Amino acid sequence: MHCHSPSGRRISTLVSSTALATMLAVGTLASAQPAAPASKPAAKVSAAKPVPGAVKKYTAAQFLATTNFTGASFSADEKRIMFSSNESGIFNAYSIPVTGGKAEPLTKSANDTTFAVAYFPNDDRIIYTRDNGGDENNKLYVRELDGKETALTPGGKFRAMFMGFNRNDNVFYIGSNERDPKFFDIYKVDVKTYARTMLFKNESGLQPATISDDEKWIAFNKPNTTNDSDIFLHDVVKGTTTRITPHEGNIAFDAETFDPQSKKLYLMSDEKSEFRYIRTYDLATDKFADHERANWDISYTYFSKDGRYRITGINEDGSTVIRVVEVGKDGKETPIALPKLPGGEIRNVVFSKNSTRMAFYLNGDRSPSNLFVYDFKTKKATQLTQALSKEINPNDLVEASVVRFKSFDGMVIPNIYYKPKGASAKNKVPAIIWVHGGPGGQTRRGYSAQIQHLVNHGYAVLGINNRGSSGYGKTFFAADDRKHGREPLWDCIEAKTWLASQDYIDHERIAIMGGSYGGYMVASALAFRPEAFKVGVNIFGVTNWIRTLESIPPYWEAQRKALYEEIGDPVKDRDFLIATSPLFHAKEIRKPMIVIQGANDPRVIKPESDDIVEAVKKNGVPVDYVVFDDEGHGFSKKKNTLVAYERILAFLDKHLKK
Repeated sequence: MHCHSPSGRRISTLVSSTALATMLAVGTLASAQPAAPASKPAAKVSAAKPVPGAVKKYTAAQFLATTNFTGASFSADEKRIMFSSNESGIFNAYSIPVTGGKAEPLTKSANDTTFAVAYFPNDDRIIYTRDNGGDENNKLYVRELDGKETALTPGGKFRAMFMGFNRNDNVFYIGSNERDPKFFDIYKVDVKTYARTMLFKNESGLQPATISDDEKWIAFNKPNTTNDSDIFLHDVVKGTTTRITPHEGNIAFDAETFDPQSKKLYLMSDEKSEFRYIRTYDLATDKFADHERANWDISYTYFSKDGRYRITGINEDGSTVIRVVEVGKDGKETPIALPKLPGGEIRNVVFSKNSTRMAFYLNGDRSPSNLFVYDFKTKKATQLTQALSKEINPNDLVEASVVRFKSFDGMVIPNIYYKPKGASAKNKVPAIIWVHGGPGGQTRRGYSAQIQHLVNHGYAVLGINNRGSSGYGKTFFAADDRKHGREPLWDCIEAKTWLASQDYIDHERIAIMGGSYGGYMVASALAFRPEAFKVGVNIFGVTNWIRTLESIPPYWEAQRKALYEEIGDPVKDRDFLIATSPLFHAKEIRKPMIVIQGANDPRVIKPESDDIVEAVKKNGVPVDYVVFDDEGHGFSKKKNTLVAYERILAFLDKHLKK
């Protein structure tokens, strides 16, 4: 799901066609580890160089003392930046001066995850979002100037999302499925009175994507399959909605943003290309034009608030590469140099209202995301946060590498690999194949507390991007369609073969681990290839496709058909889904497994895990079951993440290391 247009009208919480197959993905324990605001002046950035010697072992608690930051919004006076952090043990909104200093909590939720959304453009009110115990029924709230809370959306089992302020900053837009749980209507809200007016009544399952600055146009995405989608354009004045991308065959079209003049729609497409690239659609002439390409998928593009800059993110071999161009009055784009910073990649670029400053995150394999602000006048980048726990020496952590192997049919499989320090032919180590969510997710480079925790304790971790993963072209992305439980799983078997060929890996001690769809792969491996892996770690994984597809949340209605095309129809393809659902073959499972589950998970509901645990126990196989009553599809609370880390490591130490 796209989360990259903080400036305005790109609706970041809805699903594009290329993101559709990741609907069973989640920020798993590895990426959802906590992070906290700085309480000290900005620290100097320096590159940590590995040094020889013994590697210190760190506890899960020490890794979780490292905290996480996300999001960025400049205050109206551009003197502060708001972000989210779980310094308190759960995510809340904080504000910090752009010059550095102590972060101030703006919200103080003790029970429910609260994420900062945006400052109001002309005062210090803030908008934030909160769900209930991980149920994903997010609502929108305002923190008023006196600190009191105002609910922008009513209670109930529906979702609401922020969609940006308009050009004049006198209204903002929200999406809500309160009228019909299946579809998201669009409302505009007065910034002073919060009075709402419906701007678009959604009755056909279109996915809102972006609203033009002049409020004359709304672009929608319509997935047909995971590899095929269309764009619809709504004329607000005329009240008409038109498909602008008629085509034949599987081609992805996804609306991204309108230009600041509301003359062109910027969109992504893979038409006549293996990779996604940027095109434009002229609203006056109905003409398409190619605009920007890369040798990899372009993930997103958006403009700064004043339109001076356009930002592009490229998914380059598991890493994010940012391009920023300055847009002249004649439309000519001039690339600008980004700050040269050591130790990672720039992510999540956000500009201040007048584009004098740029906020961004810097993330590396051994360095969790830290918030920076760059001043264009002084050419100075200031680090505002210090994420890594002081107790952890980054020299004890490992850099990831990109490795590839050929699978059973010759297809090349890319992976993100972490080799423990000290591993050698004389000191063989156990290994874990890490499977991402999705199906169409991607294991990427960057800091992962859980992976580093496991590697620090002597486990090699291979983050496989099996066929069907995103980021490697549309042919590779489509290679798992209707093949789940088979070819993608066989890639994991070949990954084990590659690991076993490394002279420092103990080939008899290799596990498989994953969350969501990755958890499905774990259960599938243990059921369909019971001889392959010594143990499995299943984190809220699908075990019964029929039940999962029948119980998907109502707000996935727009993607239901495409999801059925990707995985199977629970009615028409019942026999196929039974054949590929590990629950119905659980009698074959004879290797130990640990199962982690959130009780409020709306995507992979708790009965999925209940049933597989019960079935495996009947086999007399060791199974450890951990349920969190206040979590959903992923873990947002430090206390729960700590328990999960410790239980998983103890399980692996007991059943894999021995």
